[in-house]
Amino acid sequence: MIKLKNGLEIQVRKYQEDDFPSIHALNREEQWNNLVAKKEDTISAWNHSNIAYVAMLDDKIIGYIRGMTDQSITMYICELLIDQTYRSLGIGHNLLYYVHRLYPNTRVEMLASSTSHTYYETKGYRAFYGFRKNFTEYK
Repeated sequence: MIKLKNGLEIQVRKYQEDDFPSIHALNREEQWNNLVAKKEDTISAWNHSNIAYVAMLDDKIIGYIRGMTDQSITMYICELLIDQTYRSLGIGHNLLYYVHRLYPNTRVEMLASSTSHTYYETKGYRAFYGFRKNFTEYK
């Protein structure tokens, strides 16, 4: 159990396949339209990620973290999302800490949106420069 800033206690546990409808609903509420539109691909991504955890309050999923790691050097966080009702309570910080503690020798790398980058900066994450390309974009 993890105690939050407001005194509530949450549980962090590994993702289970029957968690996906709640994850999909969080994605929809956040308007992460690519993940919503590619539902089957998103399910597959969750099923093949070696970092896949949910934050639970009672029996409700209120947040999640998904990523991949080589367990030695790099941990890449693909998505970190907290239900809007429960933001600013330390859940995102606790999820990041939880998974980094599992692989303490790794460095954490993640992409941030124009609205989330300040959150990561306040937590001491350094900005880095990266690139992205889909397979269909090859010429």
